[in-house]
Amino acid sequence: MERLRERPAPASAVVGAPDNEDRVELHSLGTGRRPRAALAVGTAAALGTAERYAVHSAIALLTLTTERSRSLHAAEQRIGAAVLRMLLAGESDHARAVAGDLYGALLDAPFRLILAESASASAARAHADRHARVAPTKRSPAAVAVPETNGDPLGGLAEIVESAAARSGESVLLVPDGERLVVLAVDGGAAVAACGEYAAALEAARAATREQPVTDEDELVVGLSAPAGPIAAGAAYKQAEQALSVARRRGRFLVEHEELAAGSVLPLLADDAVRAFADGLLRALREHDATGRGDLVASLRAWLSRHGQWDAAAADLGVHRHTLRYRMRRVEEILGRSLDDPDVRMELWLALKTTAAAGE
Repeated sequence: MERLRERPAPASAVVGAPDNEDRVELHSLGTGRRPRAALAVGTAAALGTAERYAVHSAIALLTLTTERSRSLHAAEQRIGAAVLRMLLAGESDHARAVAGDLYGALLDAPFRLILAESASASAARAHADRHARVAPTKRSPAAVAVPETNGDPLGGLAEIVESAAARSGESVLLVPDGERLVVLAVDGGAAVAACGEYAAALEAARAATREQPVTDEDELVVGLSAPAGPIAAGAAYKQAEQALSVARRRGRFLVEHEELAAGSVLPLLADDAVRAFADGLLRALREHDATGRGDLVASLRAWLSRHGQWDAAAADLGVHRHTLRYRMRRVEEILGRSLDDPDVRMELWLALKTTAAAGE
């Protein structure tokens, strides 16, 4: 089959000797340079004239059906792309009118927006970003087969999602967008579950082989929005982008936006840009402490952790409160910023947390 697919249609191949009872003929279907289907005919001997005529008739009919299916699928994709553009532009009424019976059921219920990139494209995007500025299931990940993607991870994911939706009778909207795939799928439905199971299977496979964060060309990075409706499609797209960005930085296959909202902001500080900001903000204080003229960084951390309560912070440090007041004035003088400003206190606290997480 693989060899036959590499040959332009029409093409055929025979498996087995002419006198072999397991003789099989393969005939490619379609008119494209790379057919996607084939007809397999098993016989006990070479085909006769009437049999050959019947096979050729079947090939012609199946090719016509295949080409019509491709044309219909391409038309559906164009409609889906138009519906998505309208939703993201805030034109939900127009989107619903265009969706009709094809995608109307999808817009009548809460949906999830899935944004996927190949790992190689995601790594390139993360590199550019640095220099420029799924619902859990009870099914065991080991029971989910990781399909071959033949270098097309987005196509593999699309096939998995479409197959799951077709089996359950759900509507699903898939729009290829350059190096990305955008998917609208019913919240809590089979398509979303299949996406989550696929990501879990990839995670399990990587853990079993102790691979490093996502780099393989056959792997994916996926961001999943919270449940949304047509009016909030734009917000859902932003949520999926944010989740995708976090998945990219953490070396994860899939991150849900709800996971970020329910978690802590501190893991998000493990970023080169944030680290550079924190190091720059605290550098002058660290250089002062290195001279042995006081412990301004530790004093600042104690004072901020006690919400500016002088006595409590001084007790934590084992110094007099007047000593602590003097140190905080020195912090203001060195930084040239007022600790009365809540934004300054917030930035300093995040800088301290960032460097603490890095073990500095």
